[in-house]
Amino acid sequence: MPASVITPPGLTLHDGVREACDRIIQLLLLNLQKLVYNRGSPSLADSPPRPVPFLDALRSHVRDLCVEALRLERKRFLWQHQLLGLLAVYSAPHCATDALFFLLTLARTQEELALATQLYAVLSSCLADLLPATVKTCVCQIHAGRLPEPQIAQLFRNLAMVV
Repeated sequence: MPASVITPPGLTLHDGVREACDRIIQLLLLNLQKLVYNRGSPSLADSPPRPVPFLDALRSHVRDLCVEALRLERKRFLWQHQLLGLLAVYSAPHCATDALFFLLTLARTQEELALATQLYAVLSSCLADLLPATVKTCVCQIHAGRLPEPQIAQLFRNLAMVV
């Protein structure tokens, strides 16, 4: 069992503690979900939607969140994937396309690639033109020379698998 912030290496948590932590995380995600989806689109007379500082702070960590979710550890990847989806909706459109780009580029197995298709399924229901925007992000990253050749090859393999 890997060490965490809570336990030093070698020590394990009691199942009750794990369940309590899982419940707290689920409640926090539910609250974030309410904040994200109840923001609405302001009209000209309305003030801009209230910011969510936690999600604002996470914007620069999309790649890190994708890498952690792709580790597929226990239940952790489930809430990380859900958090990634909320962040993508909150910070759309760029965060959504960046998240899909990172998942498509970094996924090495079918199980990992499934995270990208699942995220796309969630996001495409509330974000218009997500697929063309994601393809544009992928092409821009390639043309900018930000990817080494092995990652470009992985991206193309993964795109071929999902298409």
